[in-house]
Amino acid sequence: MDPRESVHKRRPTMGRVPNVTRADALAAVRNPLAFIAARWTPTSRTVQRAALSALVMSVVIVVTGGAVRLTGSGLGCPTWPKCTTDSLTTTSAMGVHGVIEFSNRMLTYVLCAAVGWAIIAARSEKPYRRSLTRLGWAQFWIVMSNAVLGGIVVLVGLNPYTVAAHFLLSSGLIAVATVMWQRTREGDGAPRPLVGKPVQQLVWFLVTASVLLIAVGTVVTGAGPHAGDSKEVERIPIDWETVAKLHAVLAWIVVTLTFALWFILKAVDAPRGPLVRTRELFLVLLAQGAIGYVQYFTHLPEFLVGLHMLGSGLIWIWVLRVLLALRERPGADLEIPGPAQSGSAVGAGV
Repeated sequence: MDPRESVHKRRPTMGRVPNVTRADALAAVRNPLAFIAARWTPTSRTVQRAALSALVMSVVIVVTGGAVRLTGSGLGCPTWPKCTTDSLTTTSAMGVHGVIEFSNRMLTYVLCAAVGWAIIAARSEKPYRRSLTRLGWAQFWIVMSNAVLGGIVVLVGLNPYTVAAHFLLSSGLIAVATVMWQRTREGDGAPRPLVGKPVQQLVWFLVTASVLLIAVGTVVTGAGPHAGDSKEVERIPIDWETVAKLHAVLAWIVVTLTFALWFILKAVDAPRGPLVRTRELFLVLLAQGAIGYVQYFTHLPEFLVGLHMLGSGLIWIWVLRVLLALRERPGADLEIPGPAQSGSAVGAGV
């Protein structure tokens, strides 16, 4: 037999390997998200976990950024986007400060991966929910903006006003990530309020006071002793202890509003969701307040300041969770009901 005939006869067996057509390749390049979505449908739990991973990483990057400042490693990599003028990565000459600062920069890529995973999962969910995808992309652009701002912080020698802006933008990222995580567990129907307008207005007062609390906290940081680097760094020209007292007053206002909200929700026999979220927020606030007072009277030890930064992120998340718990959206269960559940699911408006 002619060897060429034998090869020709064996060729059909290679058809078992799926071929990627040129059209498929072009489609993947032009719109990779649509390409993936057409071939993969994640479960609702997968989408929720993807959104949660983005939220967790948004808190982690804040805490590690605080560790950079508290260890005096803010200028461990003295330039940006490279670590030094000649090296993209840290060098042995940079010491431990260079390792800490460069490690925090590398965590930005982990954060980008978590946000990217959330975007892909949201885009691939069936039925397609445009609002979830938009929230994912909003996180992406905040991360990119904050990366650039972080570079500016280094280039201007840790100017305290840019450091404050860097933290506030991170708080914005946490807010968007929290909303997306909540929305993955809801439907897309019109929101239905679970409480009356006076309670809603009280919660908005709580949100406003929390924003002021976080903003004044950045002023305490900018004027306080932890400049972020062992070198001489510009500080906000104000007595940090005076601002810290204002910060404490705002914290008590937030605590008082939270307690008043819980009391009112109990009085009006509100649904369980708002009550549970409010109680959780109250406990987080008590823990944060205890840490705050201990760190103040012990002259701001680095470990407690780091815990306080973690607490700040958790308070912001729970304030938003209280706000989002005041309403419900129909269609929270997007799974196809079984035969025994079809009637009840349709009756519930799912």
